[in-house]
Amino acid sequence: MKIKISKSIATSLICILISANVYASVTMIDGTGFSNSIDVQKSRLYLKGAALLRYWIFVEAYAGALYLPKNSNGDQALDDIMKSLELEYRVAISADDFARATRQKIKETVSNSTFNRLLPKIETLNRLYKSVRPGDRYALTYVPGEGTQLIYNSTLLGRIEGADFATALFGIWIGDDPIDKGFRDKLLGKE
Repeated sequence: MKIKISKSIATSLICILISANVYASVTMIDGTGFSNSIDVQKSRLYLKGAALLRYWIFVEAYAGALYLPKNSNGDQALDDIMKSLELEYRVAISADDFARATRQKIKETVSNSTFNRLLPKIETLNRLYKSVRPGDRYALTYVPGEGTQLIYNSTLLGRIEGADFATALFGIWIGDDPIDKGFRDKLLGKE
């Protein structure tokens, strides 16, 4: 009888350890799970920070996670380095609303000459957007020398070239004048 109890206890401990290991590879943000690392081409990016964005205090818009190379810190996030931002939506948003918000936010955060220079790339991105429902995910992944990929629920929608475009686009969330400073600081690992 003691042997069966010991095997049972051992089996339970192994199951607990396996479960702990599975959950250790995911960070949960208010019910949304993000992997602690992702593979981009032949490189691995690591979760720098994750957060929940609310608007009007009570409405949960989306949960987000920022991935950077292993030895990068948040202050380098807008540099010409590989990076990925993943957002899981809690509300429905139309493709037109994405386009309008992207155009407006970039216009607010860059000079007029930079905005005019980037406008064709902004409009290319805006044509790629699809409407989202709760649970859908977008990922923006920038690879130096190749550009920024827009991925919708694991499907690549397109790629836009240019480090300057990536800086302006990622700046919406992690720049000096982001959508939400608390959200930015958590993504950058500052909170």
